[in-house]
Amino acid sequence: MKYTKPAIDISQQIAQLKSRGLIIVDEQTAEMFLQNISYYRLAGYWWPMQADKTLHIFKPNSTFENIIAIYNFDRELRILLFEVIERIEIGFRTKLIYHLSHEISPWWFEDSANFKNQVEHTETLLAIDRELNQTKEVFIKEHYKKYHTDTRRPPAWKTLEVASFGNISKLYGNLLPTIASKDVIAAELGTVNHRFLPSWLQSITQIRNICAHHGRLWNKNLPGRPKLLPKPPQPWLANVPPPIEHHLLYVHLCCMKYLLNIINPGNHLTDRFNKILIKYPNIDPNALGLKPNWQNEPLWQA
Repeated sequence: MKYTKPAIDISQQIAQLKSRGLIIVDEQTAEMFLQNISYYRLAGYWWPMQADKTLHIFKPNSTFENIIAIYNFDRELRILLFEVIERIEIGFRTKLIYHLSHEISPWWFEDSANFKNQVEHTETLLAIDRELNQTKEVFIKEHYKKYHTDTRRPPAWKTLEVASFGNISKLYGNLLPTIASKDVIAAELGTVNHRFLPSWLQSITQIRNICAHHGRLWNKNLPGRPKLLPKPPQPWLANVPPPIEHHLLYVHLCCMKYLLNIINPGNHLTDRFNKILIKYPNIDPNALGLKPNWQNEPLWQA
């Protein structure tokens, strides 16, 4: 089957939404939003409002204004989490560079003998090479200029500062379990040992990429599944979400809050997140996996 639907202009988009049962009180405002936020970007927010997903018929009392409110909530949530992830990423990156460079060498990341999966290590190095070639950082260009006879990449404290969060997370996850720093880093981040932290990093990397590309977090079936500690050493949850809910944002958000409490003690994430929820009272907590009285959990009180 070939796709045959033609492009439709904004007035036709509005007419189509209204014909499907969406209430649009102010068509001029709706036109302004659709000129700046594409129809299909907003579709992810109105999808749960449709009673018939085949004919795209909306449930009674569904409004365009409610869709925009959910969109704005999601936007503010992404901005907040991107800032949180920045703190976690820099903290993790610092520990990775410091501990491995001291335990092994400044070029530990190049040596395949330090890694479990050789193919994955090669692929990660190729990705890091692309980042080194594309970076505009002066300290990388100056290194190659000054040490042009050294065939190695710049040392870890230079190379891994320009590597993506995804690539440094892959390096950590692929390290041999016999390397002491792998457990040291995990312990410093409150995750006890290396068995748990890699899945947390993978989850956070995925959410970071969603935020960076302005994707939707609200009501999202997230791909990552963080492996939770049975007895975390730092304040955690009394009411832990069951695995069936681990595709929702809340458990991932809890992992980020846990790491943030260690990297940035005294942070205000609880208050800032709660303020966004109060600002948008139409948000269904179930779309995020939020538990009743979540802010009273030991984790969120810390």
